[in-house]
Amino acid sequence: MILILTSPDDVHADAAEAELGRRGATWVRFDPADVPSRACLAVAVADGRVTRTLVRHADPDDCRPRVVDLDAVTAVWFRRPGTPVAPAHLDDPYATFVVEESRQFVGDVWETLDVPALPAPRPVVLRAQQKVRQLQLAVRLGFDVPATVVGNDPDAVLDLFGRTGGTLITKQVGLSAVGDELMRYTEPVSHRDLVHVDGVRHCPFIAQARVPKRVELRVTVVGDRVFTAAVDSQRSNHARHDWRRQDERNTPWSTYDLPEEVAARCVALTRLLGLRYGALDMIVTPDDRYVYIEINPSGQYLWVEEETGLPITAAVVDLLTEAAAIPGAAP
Repeated sequence: MILILTSPDDVHADAAEAELGRRGATWVRFDPADVPSRACLAVAVADGRVTRTLVRHADPDDCRPRVVDLDAVTAVWFRRPGTPVAPAHLDDPYATFVVEESRQFVGDVWETLDVPALPAPRPVVLRAQQKVRQLQLAVRLGFDVPATVVGNDPDAVLDLFGRTGGTLITKQVGLSAVGDELMRYTEPVSHRDLVHVDGVRHCPFIAQARVPKRVELRVTVVGDRVFTAAVDSQRSNHARHDWRRQDERNTPWSTYDLPEEVAARCVALTRLLGLRYGALDMIVTPDDRYVYIEINPSGQYLWVEEETGLPITAAVVDLLTEAAAIPGAAP
């Protein structure tokens, strides 16, 4: 049985479940955010050994509790699991205490499953998200990486601004977002912005040399398979600096033939990070250099599949079902 840990509104999981159903596979979908408000999770120890792990939750269409034997799980997909939510009747500080205790316990339980995980066990994913480590490994593998400064040192940013002739972009270090107004997109730095450079010391961020773009690539690695899509982001003023501001009418995505040596490097980086899945962002320059930007261990892919026809969902399901079919496979 494949365990899919994600939110109820995850369309990626919806697509994967449809594919699993076509193949006759068995799976259960569960959102860790349901613990403890809408679900019970228990681990029992008897006779000196862990005997059983259960999830009990109510099906929205059936008021009877459902019992899932987690000992039967053969592979787990950490898609977009939610954070536990405290029961509504609790106020702080009790609510915060319950959430933290539940988060710790729920994460601990998944680690005891000892089955193959996609993209990887949670501690591995959290480590793989570290941008500085990603850059270090990308350099080690021979990727073309832009001149970069990460941190909160204004002098280092000023030095990079001078070395790049003022062609600099900035972006956030992590995945933090507090509403739309505090989610940072990639932005260019102007000479006028340097008036405020001392503010850099108040929050670390990433500054990089601005890379000229012919097209931008989304490279999705699933196991040893590589799926590449390209967008001509320079056709749109909205998407010029960050394709996430995509103007769909002017910047459609298409399939792209990635050179074998670049594809192999993408797979190697994913493996070095301990991942079975990764979504890389790259730039192809006007003089045909392939420049590494970053890798996301849990990056979205369904929009690439819908726009290009690349069979990424099928590849994800292949990986999950193949892992489930191998008894005792390493996580």
